[in-house]
Amino acid sequence: MLSSEKSPNWLRMTQIGIGIIILILSIIVLINPFVGSISIIVFLAFLLLFAGIEKIVSGLVLSGKSRFSSVCLGIIIIIVSIIALAYPAEASVFVVILLGIALMVDGISRIIHAVRVKESRGWSKNFGIGVGALSIIFAFAVLVYPNMGLVVAGILIGIALLITSVQMVSAGVTGEQRRTKSI
Repeated sequence: MLSSEKSPNWLRMTQIGIGIIILILSIIVLINPFVGSISIIVFLAFLLLFAGIEKIVSGLVLSGKSRFSSVCLGIIIIIVSIIALAYPAEASVFVVILLGIALMVDGISRIIHAVRVKESRGWSKNFGIGVGALSIIFAFAVLVYPNMGLVVAGILIGIALLITSVQMVSAGVTGEQRRTKSI
């Protein structure tokens, strides 16, 4: 049998508090979307920093032929992550440029595929060429204006955070009921 009970008060207050913090951060990101994309680069750089430290430690502790390569790769990972932490805006632009290049390659490959595949005819062929051309146009826009890509990413992050914060605060305010099994 399932019964419902309200969340404990401490959990409700935590949900409301964290929800308000996320709400404030989402508003900041929506006002300045660049902040959202930069924060992701900083977060990823910290993850890489810890991964590099782990590589070095495991290279020093483990035995075998891969010790030296593990330590060297760990050092390279740490250096790259420190550079990304020191210059997060430039690292963000670099990532957007890489994504723009990937989008360009994808668009070119879609056009080639649509033109070369004999089974592709009529609207299917035209659709493939159109999607490829659109990808190339977006890729050019991102490559020429990489900050535009950062702004779009920041806006999407801000919207996601805003929705998350509203859900958290409403769950805390209403005491969103938990279902528990009773014997």
